[in-house]
Amino acid sequence: MNTSRFAALLLVVGASVSPAGIIQDVRAAIAGGNFALGESRLKEYRAREGTKPEALEALSWLGRGALAAKHYDEAERYAGETRKLVLEALKTRPLDSDPNTPIALGASIEVHANVLNARGEKGEAVAFLRREVETYRNTSIRTRLQKNIHLLSLEGKQAPALEVADWLNAKPARVEKLKGRPVLLFFWAHWCGDCKAQAPVLARLMEQYGPKGLVLVGPTQRYGYVNRGEDAPPEKEKPYIESVRREHYGSLSGMAVPVSEENFRNYGASTTPTLVLLDREGVVRMYHPGKMTYEELTGQLEKVTN
Repeated sequence: MNTSRFAALLLVVGASVSPAGIIQDVRAAIAGGNFALGESRLKEYRAREGTKPEALEALSWLGRGALAAKHYDEAERYAGETRKLVLEALKTRPLDSDPNTPIALGASIEVHANVLNARGEKGEAVAFLRREVETYRNTSIRTRLQKNIHLLSLEGKQAPALEVADWLNAKPARVEKLKGRPVLLFFWAHWCGDCKAQAPVLARLMEQYGPKGLVLVGPTQRYGYVNRGEDAPPEKEKPYIESVRREHYGSLSGMAVPVSEENFRNYGASTTPTLVLLDREGVVRMYHPGKMTYEELTGQLEKVTN
C-alpha cells in the first residue's frame, strides 16, 4: 500500500477501533486519569483476544497518556512494552500490514524520545530518532518520526530543501532562492478540514505582510485517492487537488504549490497543516504541526518581517 496514502487515512479516520472498543476504553480511562483501569481493561482484552494490533495501539496510548501527565517512568515502561510486542509481531508480518501497528510503534518511539528530552537528554533523543528514521525509512511512520526530530532540533537551522519539479499554480522557487525574504511554508492536504480553515487566516496575513516581503508557499502531495476515498492514479488526483485549491484556497492566489511526497517526509509533515516560518536568511524560526490563529502567527511574523 502507498505509505503516504496509508498515513493520510490514519489521520482522516483517527485511531482505529477494535470490535470490542479496547482503544476507546483505554483512552477513556486515561482521560479520567485512571491508568490502572486502562491497564486492567487491556489485560482482560489480551487474555480473551490475544495481543492483536488494536491491543498494541491501546498499550501505546497508555504511554502517550503517561507522558502527557509527566509520569516519565511509567511512560517509558509503557513505551518499552509496546515496542517489544510490536517487534515480536513484526517477525511474521510487515509493519504496514494493518493500521494499528504503525500507530503503536510510532507512538512508542515518540514517547521514548520525549522522555529522554524531558530528562535533559535532547541530543540522545534526536540521535535515537534519527536511527529510527533510517530503520523505518520505507514505512508509513517515517514522516512522523521526522516531525519529532524537527520539533526538537529544527528551529535555528537552515530549512531543508524543497522539491519543486511538480507544482500547481505559480511555479515555485527553491528555498535557497528565496533568501532575502521571509517565507511561510503551509503544508496542506486535499482532505484536510483544518487546512481549509487555515486559509482565511493566511489570506489576512498576506494582505498585511505580503507588502513587507513575506512569501507563502503551500506544499502538498498526492495520497492515491480523491473525494470519498476513491482510488485515483496520479494523473487523476492532481487535477482533483487543483480543484480543491481553487475552491478552498482561491484567496491565496499567489501561493505556489509544490507537489511532492518527499517534501512531506523531509519536513515531517505528518500533521496537516504544518506551518514552518523561515527568516530572510533561510533559517527556520518556527516549526508548528497543526493550525494556528491569526494572533499566534502575527506574533511570529513580526519577528522576521521587521
